[in-house]
Amino acid sequence: MENSENHQETIVPPVEGVAGGGTAYGWSETLVRDPNLLKGAIDPAKVHSSELVHVWCMPSTANVGPQDMPRELEPISLLAARNERESVQIAIRPKVSWAGSGIAGTVQVQCTDLRSTSGDRLVVGESLRMRRVVPVIGVPDALVPLELPLTQLNLFPGETTAIWVSIDVPNAQPPGQYEGELIITATGDVTESTAQFLGKSERHQLYGELKNCLDVVEPIDGKSPDELVERVKSATSSLRRILLSPPFSDLYSENGVVDMMDEDAITNHSIRLKLTLTVWDFVLPVTPSLPAVIGISDTVIEDRFGVEHGSSEWYEALDQHYKWLLQYKISPYFCRWRENMRVLTYTCPWPADHPKSDEYYSDPRLAAYAVPYSPVVSCGDTAKDTLQREVEILRTKNHWRKAYFYLWDEPLNLEHYEGIRNMASDIHAYAPDARIMTTYYCGPSDSPLASNNFEAFLKIPEFLRPHTQIYCTSEWVIGNREELAKDIIAEIQPENGEEWWTYVCMGPSDPHPNWHLGMRGTQHRAVMWRVWKEGGTGFLYWGANCYEKAMSPSAEIRFRRGLPPGDGVLYYPGQVFSSSQEPVASLRLERLLSGLQDIEYFKLYASRFGRDESLHLLEKTGMYQGPERYTHEHMPIDVMRGEVFRTCRSDNNI
Repeated sequence: MENSENHQETIVPPVEGVAGGGTAYGWSETLVRDPNLLKGAIDPAKVHSSELVHVWCMPSTANVGPQDMPRELEPISLLAARNERESVQIAIRPKVSWAGSGIAGTVQVQCTDLRSTSGDRLVVGESLRMRRVVPVIGVPDALVPLELPLTQLNLFPGETTAIWVSIDVPNAQPPGQYEGELIITATGDVTESTAQFLGKSERHQLYGELKNCLDVVEPIDGKSPDELVERVKSATSSLRRILLSPPFSDLYSENGVVDMMDEDAITNHSIRLKLTLTVWDFVLPVTPSLPAVIGISDTVIEDRFGVEHGSSEWYEALDQHYKWLLQYKISPYFCRWRENMRVLTYTCPWPADHPKSDEYYSDPRLAAYAVPYSPVVSCGDTAKDTLQREVEILRTKNHWRKAYFYLWDEPLNLEHYEGIRNMASDIHAYAPDARIMTTYYCGPSDSPLASNNFEAFLKIPEFLRPHTQIYCTSEWVIGNREELAKDIIAEIQPENGEEWWTYVCMGPSDPHPNWHLGMRGTQHRAVMWRVWKEGGTGFLYWGANCYEKAMSPSAEIRFRRGLPPGDGVLYYPGQVFSSSQEPVASLRLERLLSGLQDIEYFKLYASRFGRDESLHLLEKTGMYQGPERYTHEHMPIDVMRGEVFRTCRSDNNI
């Protein structure tokens, strides 16, 4: 684009980041050689923004750190199915300082709706969102929401700021090519650029008038049709008066409200970045093809947010976290850890006879749900009576096929394995078709099942049968010997309803796929590529919010000692970064979502050409060959997606 004319030609040294993260940590500002740097006082209103800031684009798999150096600015071209989220990053770095107060300057970033030639739109704030990438212990990870459609950012000397742009394509979005713009404008200092915004008194006045409109319309129960019409007319008149008021005068012309694309509100000094999205007619299934069950510690929520177990505030807090996580195509479950790695897991905090139970379990976005073995909240009944009532109710529901019990995490000895057998026997007495999931990485240490560790590991299904139906093994056991997955699968009896799931936690470590902080973006995304290639039918992750205990929502996040940074933490409390109560996603959670979406692409391709061809597609694109041989660059991902689009675009079903 024209705004890239001042791009620096620099040689990029091979600097890698934390745990092979592939970021440019370690760069020095002395590498920049720009003879055109502006001198003296600078008025951003008189200088093109490209003279003041570098702007460039990076894929969602890039870890864009504060010391990342500029690249050439190119238009963004994305491909997405319906019911898919696709993301890209915009990096901004000041060339010079034009403001005081310790900052290089301020930029405004605006995004427009994406439109197709037929007039369809992907609307900013609904389908399109922007979040700022914030470092956690020095590594880019937290995605803090930004205001839309216009946001303001302070830039600091010698630092790169990254913005994460996400586009969610609705199920019913018409296919086609959509185009929009991201507009970056350097502005004056903070006090000058914020002067245009409304003061507190004006905002109070607008709030009162808008609330009055709502009060006029509501409530509608018991009102006659004529009265309802009059109420709507009154509210409409008030809203029209508000839109014609001075705060909105610059958005109004003789012909009514004009589109910001046609308004000269954005100066001729702005950097305009074209964004093109091709939406095709493949629809990702509402219910994910691969269940990814992710744990949420309810005790962490209780401590941090000060809610008492079983209180109305407790239910509200759990409900908020559960519903927020569903957007990531995972199946959340809550957990409480007990002695010897016993764990109480449950997807719904309400009992099976509560209306909320059906709301949770019938949600089509949920691929699997955990049923509690004992009461989540004390109710006066015995544990066995509660268990019997739960399974008798749930077995009558269509969603029972999604149910599982997770009773014990990584049993280590005969006592642990005997505990699993006893608990499973209790469950199967009331529900013979119940699925019990057991996670493990070794056999009982006090009773070897074979002469070597891996042979003993292979015998665990036989040892636990018929008390376990889902055998969930650590990827750490397989290591880089991917052929061992075939040996594990050979021990599973799918004809008897048995499944093989996998999990990651502290291990495996770099360079294998995992979700530790600082790993490469493709390393995060490859967790799900590995599941598909090895043939697993489900996936478990032990914790999404298992950071150190804190007693305040806004307390600093500290990762648990003894664990790799990021292990057990996939999102953060919103209060740590702002006044918002909405959780803040990590880069790693977004890449988890991308990996699950990739599986839907593999599944579509396999349905058309066979599973072997889908595995060949992984290899021939250079995307994934094994746990130590996968792409470090984003290009092979786009090649894979483009190949599926090209060969399967006429197939709307998976």
